[in-house]
Amino acid sequence: MLRVGSLSRENRAKAIRLRTWFVFRIVDRMPETGVVLSLKGRVAVVTGGSRGIGAAVVRMFVAAGAHVLFNYNKARADADRLVLECGGEKRCVAVQAELSSSEASGALVAAAVKHFGKVDIVVGNHGVWPPQDAPVDRMSDDQWRSTLAINLDSVFGLVKHGVAQMKKQASGGHVVLISSTAGQRGEAFHCDYAASKGAIISMVKGLSTELARDRIYVNCVAPGWVETDMAAPALQDAEISKRVYGTIPLGRAGKPEEIAAMVLFLCTAHAGFITGEIVNINGGAVLTG
Repeated sequence: MLRVGSLSRENRAKAIRLRTWFVFRIVDRMPETGVVLSLKGRVAVVTGGSRGIGAAVVRMFVAAGAHVLFNYNKARADADRLVLECGGEKRCVAVQAELSSSEASGALVAAAVKHFGKVDIVVGNHGVWPPQDAPVDRMSDDQWRSTLAINLDSVFGLVKHGVAQMKKQASGGHVVLISSTAGQRGEAFHCDYAASKGAIISMVKGLSTELARDRIYVNCVAPGWVETDMAAPALQDAEISKRVYGTIPLGRAGKPEEIAAMVLFLCTAHAGFITGEIVNINGGAVLTG
């Protein structure tokens, strides 16, 4: 046995580093002994999966054993890198799709069935948040229609076609939709976004009871401010970010992985008695119950 105390100062430091390295190598090789969140054998469709929260969900799902099909709109390079990172198209497939209609979302479900044979999980993560303040009397009809088409119409299509496939398989399933604190308390100068996210919450509550008999769980995750490309224009603005952080008791924005972890949990057996729930992840900014 090597006794560190008997060595010179220089050799003592080397021995401590060696012992530390050896301990960490042993720990690295020890089998997992904690709670396992597994999606082994499941197939998931994740919208808006190339960046931000969606990409974090894709990574976690694949790491948990799922096969995943996700869509991207313009970020093809990001999508291609994510597919490679997740082990290639045997485990993860990216599809280009601009989701602004029910039909477009239905095509994603069909693509997942074609690639992987079934669909067990759908995660409605995509959405748009127009960054410029728009008082309701000056908001254009085009902006209103566009926000609702992307944030609501296409989510309806994802759920409609995803649930149809799950019922056909007769083996249950999971639907997780991403809403927002704006859907709970509203958001001044962004009534289009708030309306779309509030509708998501109502959709989840209604569908959870409708689909319970089919063993299809329907839940919602409602994040506050998260460090994503969509939030970047606001969070990188000194004045706006100061105001934003002032409303969050934890004093920071969330990380995509913190949202994705809850999405993963809701799709596992550990959440087997949870449906119709709105899970808030906002650093304490909005408290409901």
